Amino acid sequence: MANNGRRSVKQKKGPTVGTGGHGRKALEGKGPTPKAEDRVYHKAHKNKQLAERSAAKRAPGARSAGARSGPKGRATEEVVTGRNSVVEALRAGIPAKALHVAIRIEMDDRVKESLKIAAERGIPLLETGKPELDRMTDDAIHQGLVLQIPPYEYQDAYELAEETVEGWKKGHIANAPLFVALDGITDPRNLGAIIRSVSAFSGHGVIVPERRSVGVTASAWKTSAGAAVRVPVARAANLNNTLKAFKNMGIYVLGLDGDGDVSLPDLALAGEPVCIVVGSEGKGLSRLVRENCDQIVSIPIDSAMESLNASMAVGISLYEISRQRAVK
Repeated sequence: MANNGRRSVKQKKGPTVGTGGHGRKALEGKGPTPKAEDRVYHKAHKNKQLAERSAAKRAPGARSAGARSGPKGRATEEVVTGRNSVVEALRAGIPAKALHVAIRIEMDDRVKESLKIAAERGIPLLETGKPELDRMTDDAIHQGLVLQIPPYEYQDAYELAEETVEGWKKGHIANAPLFVALDGITDPRNLGAIIRSVSAFSGHGVIVPERRSVGVTASAWKTSAGAAVRVPVARAANLNNTLKAFKNMGIYVLGLDGDGDVSLPDLALAGEPVCIVVGSEGKGLSRLVRENCDQIVSIPIDSAMESLNASMAVGISLYEISRQRAVK
């Protein structure tokens, strides 16, 4: 049949009446109202965030306020906060990058002394707003004073030992190489005290592992009483491999432990190149480090005392080695 010039129009299939259930979701509502602490615009949400942040700072192993993380999570920058801490750090001569002072800070003797010492040492004074100080310190209590500490420049453990041994063989260094290596020590005050002892007894350096170990922080600087300027601290990528390399250079590796096979007064290697290895007070030397030691040395103590603090044990050992070297 002719269509008289008209084109046929196809009808769409399916229902043409009703909503097809499109309004059902609107009738169901949006579920229960979220808790106040889960609503980002609510004051309770901000309070929850502050509480979580404070808990994280108090947690064991949490980094100190103001530490900046670099590659692989390493702390590359540190800040000292609070008027007492800042003035004590400046008195101790801790290296500083800048002293940040709050705008319109209320002056007291600590602030005045901090400004005076910073000016004498040529440390830049920066007037900084409170929001920026809060950000720098991760909201720690800073009282308007923040001291920026530059990252410590560690030497390479192998290179330090190699240079020291070479200098000793050529006669440029009077005493046989003497190092202290730390195994599992995480308290910066222990590190500072050990650096101080190494300086006092003519040691040549402190070796710290790159991972899971203490670093040279403001607390370590302060405890060292300035000795950190004179005694190099070197990093070892792998402590066990470093100790093996030391032995290949002719350096004897002596581990400190309460059940050692040699008593400190009977040590016959004091006059030789030596690296003393000390572990944490609780765990002592790790198994692999212990296996890499030439001798395990014990310090005679009263049976009522289980162990000595790591820095105290190092100080006693260094004194005895120094004494024996002086006699010889």
